[in-house]
Amino acid sequence: MKTTRVEEFTNLLLEAEKSRESIKPLTESLPTLTVNEAYQIQLSNINDKLNRGQKIVGKKIGLTSIAMQELLGVDEPDYGHLLNEMHIANHGEVSISKTILPKVEAEIAFILKKDLVGPNVSFQDVIDATDYIVPAIEVVDSRIENWKIRLEDTVADNASSCLFVLGNQRFDVQEIDLPNVQMELYRNDELMNKGKGDAVLGNPIHCVAWLANKLNEFGISLKAGEIILSGALSAAINANAGDCFTAKFPLLGEVSILFTE
Repeated sequence: MKTTRVEEFTNLLLEAEKSRESIKPLTESLPTLTVNEAYQIQLSNINDKLNRGQKIVGKKIGLTSIAMQELLGVDEPDYGHLLNEMHIANHGEVSISKTILPKVEAEIAFILKKDLVGPNVSFQDVIDATDYIVPAIEVVDSRIENWKIRLEDTVADNASSCLFVLGNQRFDVQEIDLPNVQMELYRNDELMNKGKGDAVLGNPIHCVAWLANKLNEFGISLKAGEIILSGALSAAINANAGDCFTAKFPLLGEVSILFTE
């Protein structure tokens, strides 16, 4: 893909994020856009932010459910970068004006104590490299108009990343039966949906292993200290001003975020 086209799409996405005005799908402008080219755009976008002083603090995994993969016609997840400015404190607030069309998901986050370098990262390697796990909320948002996305659009748009919240309690990954972890997601005290750990490739650990191996294709590895959001345990729920979301995990505690005007 020509450097000028990468720069053009990068600038479109950066401006959409800055102005909070969404853009037409990139795949409408360039129907031949490939997933690898979309990752080039994502990395260009991230490099621009790094040059402006932000820092990479981790990665997020998307499209981990079969339903979402079928919806977009793909057979594997995707990933995006987490930056320091995306982190919101547990029970914190965020102005809805800083987003476009936000949605809320609940998942399990892994914090690493060792690097994970593909291409042959195993299930056990992830366990050995994990310092602890915490419950998490991810706020996803799309710079693409009305979430009218194909896989290439969301990949280029940093996997529709926006914000994330981490729980306060830390847990040993080996002491939690991750496939059977239960989660309930509430909006303003109303139960919106439920999920289980096995909703993401059967076990969130598989998601982290997939990510480490996928990143190797781009010469990237997971670093000690990084936060890895392992994938949504249920469908994303639309957020509006005044909404308070709480994800309740009987085994892991609670995590919440409030959207203000």
